[in-house]
Amino acid sequence: MSKGILVHAFNNEEIDYVKQAYMIAERAKKYLNLPTSIITDSKIDEDIFEHVIHFNTPQNYTKKLYNNGNNGTHLTFKNNARVLSYDLTPYDQTLMIDTDIIICDSTYKHCFEQNNPLLMYNEAYHLGQNLDYRQFNKISDSSIDFYWATCVYFVKCKQNKIFFDLLQHIEEQWPHYRMLYQITQSTYRNDFAFSIATHIMNGHSKGNFVGKMPGKLYYTIDKDTLHKINNDELTFIIDDNPIKTKAITVHAMNKYSLEEIL
Repeated sequence: MSKGILVHAFNNEEIDYVKQAYMIAERAKKYLNLPTSIITDSKIDEDIFEHVIHFNTPQNYTKKLYNNGNNGTHLTFKNNARVLSYDLTPYDQTLMIDTDIIICDSTYKHCFEQNNPLLMYNEAYHLGQNLDYRQFNKISDSSIDFYWATCVYFVKCKQNKIFFDLLQHIEEQWPHYRMLYQITQSTYRNDFAFSIATHIMNGHSKGNFVGKMPGKLYYTIDKDTLHKINNDELTFIIDDNPIKTKAITVHAMNKYSLEEIL
């Protein structure tokens, strides 16, 4: 069975996601020994990726993005291609990850060594350790568990085809599902859609439709700063304090500081 990494890279007014995708491809090869394919609407160096899937009609949304704790800027995000990943992926076994995940170890290889056809994280850990981001526990105060669309492993099978078809339906009917699940944020968000689809596939309750990704999902928010990348060693500035990691893969949400480093 074919297997590999899948990334979505749609540049906006200020962020070069394709540049981040190059980083993913390089580090996936180094730490996971896996090829990377890209879904994009940009012209790119196709030698970097095993497959280039051109997607030219993405839906635009806006989102406020912070830069090192400064005032947020509203930027365009082209998000809807992610729900089409099952149909677009060239692989039988796919690990779909965001371009701002800095791979520093081989943990993700274990996805391909187990039998669960669908894996996601529903818990994550901020590197600052003393911060409580309850927005990542539930998709709303009185609603369902939060699942991260940041990193999703899936195989080609009937149940996952149904799951991704459901995701497309949720994205198309977002105003309805937003009201149904009491989400105050009006902008469509893939994390919310994946969480809602998981809840529905579990029979509108808690369940085991989705398996757990290997290891832990560590993250920094867009108000934290990525200071340095040195192979598998990362340095962040969080609340004015340096935080260093080694051999730990991190979801670094401050895309401005990531871009400066790259």
